[in-house]
Amino acid sequence: MKILYGTGNPAKLNGMRKWLSSLEIEIIGLNDIDMDIPEIEEDGNTPLENAKKKALGYYNAFHMPVFSCDSGLYIENIPEEEQPGVHVRTINGRYLSDEEMIEYYANLAEKYGDLKARYKNAVCLVTEDGNVHSAMEESMASEPFIITSKPHKERKKGFPLDSLSIDIRTGKYYYDLEAGESDYESVSDEAENGFVSFFKKFLPC
Repeated sequence: MKILYGTGNPAKLNGMRKWLSSLEIEIIGLNDIDMDIPEIEEDGNTPLENAKKKALGYYNAFHMPVFSCDSGLYIENIPEEEQPGVHVRTINGRYLSDEEMIEYYANLAEKYGDLKARYKNAVCLVTEDGNVHSAMEESMASEPFIITSKPHKERKKGFPLDSLSIDIRTGKYYYDLEAGESDYESVSDEAENGFVSFFKKFLPC
C-alpha cells in the first residue's frame, strides 16, 4: 500500500523508509505530491498535538493514508523559558536555518555548560477509512545525549544538532564514534522498533 509521510524533509523521509523497510508499504513524501501543499500551523504544546494536526490536515487535503511525526527537545537544568520543547527550530518566533540552529544551541551550551538532552517523539496515523491512531511512547524517544558548545566540522542537512551531539558514555562526538564504542545503535534500534510496532498494529502489512 502507498502511504504519505507528512514531511518535505528528504533526510527524515529516507530515514523513515529505512526504519519501515520490513513492512509492505510504499512511503512517499510531500515533495512527491503534485498538488498544492497546505500550510499547517504547528502551534500545539506537545509533539503529539502537532503530529495530530499535521496528519489530519494532510489527510483532509489528499484523502489518502497519511502519517506525521513530531518531536520535542527537552534539556535538563535550564530555565523553563529557554526549554525548546516543540520549538526546536523556532526561537522567538523566528524559524532557524541549519547553521543558525547550530549557532543558537552552541551558544546555549556556552551559557550553561554542556547540556544533557533527549528527543521525545510522537506519531499520528490516519488510515484510509479516516481512523486516527497516535502514540508518544518512551520506546520512540532518543537516548540522552550531550549538546556541546563546539560544533563538529561534519554537517548532515536536516539534522543540524548532530554536529553538536556527544555520546555520554565515551565523551566523543557521534560523528567520531567507531563501531562498538557506544550503545547508540542499540538505542536507535529500540526507537526504530517502537515505530515499527506502532505501524504493525494499524496497517495491513
